This record gives sequence, C-alpha cells and structure tokens, in this order.
Amino acid sequence: MRIGMALNYSGGFKETVAELADYERAGLDIVFVAEAYSFDAVSQLGYIAARTERLRIASGILPIYSRTPALLAMTAAGLDYVSDGRFTLGLGASGPQVIEGFHGVPYDAPLGRTREIIEICRKVWRRERLEYEGRHYTLPLEGGTGLGKPLKLINHPVRERIPIVVAAIGPKNVELAAELAEGWEPIFYMPEKAGEVWGASLAAGRERRDPALGELDVIAQAVLAIGDDVEDVLDLGRSMAALYIGGMGAKGRNFYNDLARRYGYEKEAEQIQNLYLEGKKKEAEALVPRELLERVSLAGPEGHVRERIAALREAGVTTLNVAPFAHTHEERVALIEKIKDLVS
Repeated sequence: MRIGMALNYSGGFKETVAELADYERAGLDIVFVAEAYSFDAVSQLGYIAARTERLRIASGILPIYSRTPALLAMTAAGLDYVSDGRFTLGLGASGPQVIEGFHGVPYDAPLGRTREIIEICRKVWRRERLEYEGRHYTLPLEGGTGLGKPLKLINHPVRERIPIVVAAIGPKNVELAAELAEGWEPIFYMPEKAGEVWGASLAAGRERRDPALGELDVIAQAVLAIGDDVEDVLDLGRSMAALYIGGMGAKGRNFYNDLARRYGYEKEAEQIQNLYLEGKKKEAEALVPRELLERVSLAGPEGHVRERIAALREAGVTTLNVAPFAHTHEERVALIEKIKDLVS
C-alpha cells in the first residue's frame, strides 16, 4: 500500500515544498497537487519535480474542461520529462460552478469527454499522428480554415503510457475509471460501504479493462492522527464535509450530497444542504454524522488505526492519500513514518 499526501500550502507554497524533502525521507510515495480556482497545478508540480528526487507527483486533479486534450497530453509529457518519469495525470470533471463560472465553458458530457481525452492522450504519448474522430473532439478540426494537419508530438516522451487517475464518485464515472484508467480516486471513501455503493460499477468496468493496464490503483483519502487524545481531529473534517455535502452544487446537482445519501445519510444530507445554502454553515457542520467522519479517517489510538487500515486494504485500497494532523512539522513527518510502517 502506497502512502500519498495532498499538498497543503496555506502557509506558503515554497515553504511547504521545502518541507517535502523531509516527507520524502520519511517514506512518502506520492504527492498530489489540487487545481480548483487557485494557482494552476502545473507550475507547482514542475517546481516540486525540481525539489524532490524519488517522490512521485500527481495532479489531483486537472479539470477536463479547462485545457484541450492535446494540451493535457503535452502537459503530462512535459511534467513526466522534468520529473524523470515520476508524474501521474489526475483528471476529473470538477463541477459546473467552477467550469461554467470560472472558466466560462459548458459543463457537458463529462463521461464522453473523459473517455475521449484519455484515448487522445495515449495517442499523443505514443507519438502517433493525431487523427481522432469522436463525438466531442475531432482532430484535425473539421471546418475552420481547413489548414489543420495531423501532427505528432515533437519530443519523445519518457514513457508512452503515463499513469492516469480519474477522480470519480458517480456510478458511470467509476465504471469508466475502472475500465480505462490506471487509478481511481473517490472522495469520502468508507470501506464498509464501498462494495455496496461502487462494487457493481467497478466490476462492470473491470470486465472491459485492458489487462495491459494492470490492477486498478484505488486511492482513498483520510485524515491521519495517531494517539489516545486525537479524536477532536475528526471535528476538523466537519467544515470540509459540510462544504462538499452542502455547498458543492445546487439542489439536485451535488454529487457529494448524492454520495452521502447512498451511504445511508439521506436525512442528514438534506438538512446539511438546506442549512449550507441558507448560509448557516456552522449549523450545517454540526449535522455531519460523527460515524461518517470516523469511517473516512485514520484518527485514534494505534490499534484503531491498524484496524482501519485493514478495513481499507480488505476493501481494495492500494494508495492511502493522508492528511497528517499534528502541531509541528516534525510531528507530521513522524506520522508519515508511522503510517508507512503500519501499512508495510
């Protein structure tokens, strides 16, 4: 089981990256850099590549709508080059608030676009002349000036198959990830419910999976705190859970709210959303079920954390993407050392 960590640079990006060397020495395997509507992830990933040696780097995630498929392929090939083959391309649909609100492009056909983007990226990395006829992308462009030519990537990529991770929680999106991607990253992964919620989708996708892709890397996110007095750390996850369940989308168009309902928290999901959309964020946070926070976290005494790791492993998780919580940098590094030892 690999250990990953999402980069938290609220205290300063360069300062946080300088600390990555310590995490790298502690056994961290991969670091994920998000891209919502803050700084772009690509410039930061390039900076990290230059400041680390062994650590794998991943976009977590690049939205599929904000770049052309060929640019996504070029970007991945460039990051793989500057990192000497350490890059993973994390892709996801994001949501209409960001895509239409910030980028000003239609949020449509996430499934079809994801499939076609993956196919186009792999053609680019194989240095094939780029000719593609899909429902959403046609290369070269039909119409226009009529001067478009089927080109191939000038440079020779380090790898002709850069790993792709798809962030997905909806049934059809998860099925697509299991079919086409090297990895799948859900959110709020609850091992006790994973089979019930996603098992059929994963099985359907795996039936069509190319054996050359290898086993699907299942990446679960979890808050990490080990000790006898760390239960209060769970409450730190309330604000994020309430934001996603209550505020990441409109009524009837919130994928995270749908997931909470599929986990069995229908009443709570509805109440959290109503309160959050009314601007009552603290009241919404208070309604996030304690059980949900406990089951998607690695927080508690070492024996409890061992049990949670066993449950995650049994559910098929192969990468733990943890957020270590402690008062000091040294204590957070020690947590990475500890979790690396526990999963060995």
